[in-house]
Amino acid sequence: MFDTLSDRLSATFKNLRGKGRLSEADIDATAREIRIALLEADVALPVVRAFIKNVKERALGVEVSRALNPAQQVLKIVNEELVTILGGETRRLRFAKQPPTVIMLAGLQGAGKTTLAGKLGKWLKEQGHSPLLVAADLQRPNAVNQLSVVAERAGVAVYAPEPGNGVGDPVKVAKDSIDFAKSKVHDIVIVDTAGRLGIDAEMMQQAADIRDAVGPDEILFVVDAMIGQDAVNTAEAFRDGVGFDGVVLSKLDGDARGGAALSIRQITGKPIMFASNGEKLDDFDAFHPDRMASRILDMGDLLTLIEQAEKTFSQEEAQKMASKLASKKGQDFTLDDFLSQMEQVRKMGSISKLLGMLPGMGQIKDQIANLDERDVDRTAAIIKSMTPAERQDPTIINGSRRARIARGSGVEVSAVKSLVERFFEARKMMSRMAQGGMPGMPGIPGMGGGPGRQKKQQKKAKGKQRSGNPMKRKQQELEAAQRREAAAQAGDVFGLPHQGGQDFELPDEFKKFMG
Repeated sequence: MFDTLSDRLSATFKNLRGKGRLSEADIDATAREIRIALLEADVALPVVRAFIKNVKERALGVEVSRALNPAQQVLKIVNEELVTILGGETRRLRFAKQPPTVIMLAGLQGAGKTTLAGKLGKWLKEQGHSPLLVAADLQRPNAVNQLSVVAERAGVAVYAPEPGNGVGDPVKVAKDSIDFAKSKVHDIVIVDTAGRLGIDAEMMQQAADIRDAVGPDEILFVVDAMIGQDAVNTAEAFRDGVGFDGVVLSKLDGDARGGAALSIRQITGKPIMFASNGEKLDDFDAFHPDRMASRILDMGDLLTLIEQAEKTFSQEEAQKMASKLASKKGQDFTLDDFLSQMEQVRKMGSISKLLGMLPGMGQIKDQIANLDERDVDRTAAIIKSMTPAERQDPTIINGSRRARIARGSGVEVSAVKSLVERFFEARKMMSRMAQGGMPGMPGIPGMGGGPGRQKKQQKKAKGKQRSGNPMKRKQQELEAAQRREAAAQAGDVFGLPHQGGQDFELPDEFKKFMG
């Protein structure tokens, strides 16, 4: 969604790189480019004005003029201001002291409330709760049936006493659901309400009546992130007519410009609490302003990537694979293990989305977008067409075996040969990494080169000994000092900003994953 905005901002900061000092004209030009980028992204004008004002005031201040790397300090300021307009801190759900906690969903028709009810129910179930979905949308055709199907897919209970399609009293259904939840020991009730194609008095009144009947602990306004500025207008109308505690952005995976996400928090004063970025029930999570700002600035989202990996991979399984790779040349690691790892990664979601969470991936987003996800399925089909002996020891796969495997998996013989060769290369590389001997990666703990690597480095170093000529030696020392200064001003490998000339500090929540 934020591709266009991200591209424009990246181009803007690229122009600042290499400048040892920023003039007022440089900052004005940068602010102008950022303003254009935000307006093109359909961000509300009052939000753009406040954002640019804050950025300019800070960029012209002491924190940039005294910075070792002014360009990256400006990037840091923009990042912090983006986090601010997106809400600052992550807002968590408020739970009732006496269950059940009642969550009411409101919004226009087509915003994705019914599907989102299932996503929220599944997410809460994974947190250890027992949610109940309530079909209080009795007007939209087939809404009750849709919620029942979604609830079944999410593995959560549903309360749907009325058939819907214009039949039944939604206020009574919502009220009765509380007693039903208590009798069945559900600690959370999610009420799906009716929407309209536009805001009207009848819609607002029905939503207000349901609110008064159930006394929700949280009212979540579901808004389609693709409708741009109109999302802000609708949110304001709901805030004034019914009231809500938080916003849920749906369809964040669309190709809209993203202005709603950057405007709605600042205009309404209500936090964005959840974001839905796909059609699958798993494509849903709490909204983290800092992580979203990081993605917009192409600084990646490593925390979300780590959390997804932790949910998918068990510690026991990871240790088992590590021990196999640490064996002699990693020969204990078989194609069965390779297939298992591949399927685990696939459970984490789209490969393109996972790659998009890495820093700097915006520069190759076209290649990432063109990745064929079916390649993973084809690879799995090839491995599954092999016999257990062949998966255990791929070296026995000769020409006739390759032909049989190719016929069984519906691919060319060359694809089978290529897979086996790539497996051997990957196993060799992963084995070296597991044993702490990854060539070409000096300076990284646990990945220093082996004896052969050290000899090469020593041999290479012989040609760079200090000169016996005092004048020449002084020149060498001056050049070395200049190289160190240039490296310090270049920032870190991910392009992350230094803080006042100091090394970039990892967030506290990230440090726990670093052991």
